[in-house]
Amino acid sequence: MSRLQLENTGLIIIDIQGKLARLVHDSEHFIKRSEKLVMGAKVLELPIVLVEQNSEKLGSTITELSRHLSTVNPINKFTFDACLTPSFVSALQNEAYQHIDNWLVCGIEAHICVFQTTMGIKQLGYHVEVVSDCISSRNGEHVKLALSRLASNGIEITNLEMCLYELLKDCRHESFKEVLTLIR
Repeated sequence: MSRLQLENTGLIIIDIQGKLARLVHDSEHFIKRSEKLVMGAKVLELPIVLVEQNSEKLGSTITELSRHLSTVNPINKFTFDACLTPSFVSALQNEAYQHIDNWLVCGIEAHICVFQTTMGIKQLGYHVEVVSDCISSRNGEHVKLALSRLASNGIEITNLEMCLYELLKDCRHESFKEVLTLIR
């Protein structure tokens, strides 16, 4: 049985903000895929937790994502591992999210904040899957290294299509056509 279920899965978006989002490896495709992931999460009504690294200096979440996140308040952090920011841990442990034990993770930079936060979430006892085509770093080799280290530490790796279809389970699902349109 699939671990990802609509009832127990949420999305964490890490630091897709400011100029850095436009400077990462393959930024145009990374941003498009990340936007599709956010839109898919919204269609499937997944809880979304949004974090921003030092937003005063680095800027806010980019418009391509923030326009879909008007009801989500970003959590500002200064630590690379968001789990070292009490408001982030409180958000994960929020009473409204008590049924969530799986978190999908996307964001930048793969080898720093995504890596450290994902490891921190695992240490909190959650199952975490990194959405491989929705993470990036300034250097493409850093993404490969991050994915390798995450996998060797027991973190599952998925991708945009894989996780959305795993959540849908069935082409008769009421949201299938909407998700299919996003993917195409």
